[in-house]
Amino acid sequence: MKITAIKQQVKRQDRYSVFVDGAYAFSLSEGGLIESRLASGQEVDGEQLAALKKTAGLDKAYGNALRYVAMRPRSEWELKDYFRRKGIDEEAGKHIMPRLRGLGLLDDMAFARAWLANRRLLKSTSKRRLRMELMQKHVPEDIIATALQEDETDERQTLRDLVAKKRSRYPDERKLMQYLARQGFGFDDIQSVLAEES
Repeated sequence: MKITAIKQQVKRQDRYSVFVDGAYAFSLSEGGLIESRLASGQEVDGEQLAALKKTAGLDKAYGNALRYVAMRPRSEWELKDYFRRKGIDEEAGKHIMPRLRGLGLLDDMAFARAWLANRRLLKSTSKRRLRMELMQKHVPEDIIATALQEDETDERQTLRDLVAKKRSRYPDERKLMQYLARQGFGFDDIQSVLAEES
């Protein structure tokens, strides 16, 4: 068997189609193509072709994972869930995740810090609620604890700000208290902040 052509793809110009004996065989990224050292006219046997196709699958999965984590910070669990949804096998994941960690694109601590910073910018949220959100992303408990400990937001002031913002929407004090409790604030803190208004 012979590699008869290597052509840049039209829709994805960062990928190259490799043709063996005149027929499309697989595609590789530019980096994958350089690493494989393939050239037109090169002879390959069945075993080499099978290995190249496996490499091509891994290369494509890595490219997709790279785009996924580049969109926004992701937890390791989110990436594993992405692999599951996309049908990327565990073995491929074991090759991809260390590469992304090495590039600093997969880091649960950085993810937790970014999540907290982003949520703090968007809305007044309690640390309890933030802890629950990070737990839903399967961030390890020790990382959550460290990230929350580093967060210097004044919880009581956050609650005051939220009360001021939502007071007109919830004129009934009981309903306001229920809303604040759903946001993860403790009953004693809620009562104390509401008492300040009296």
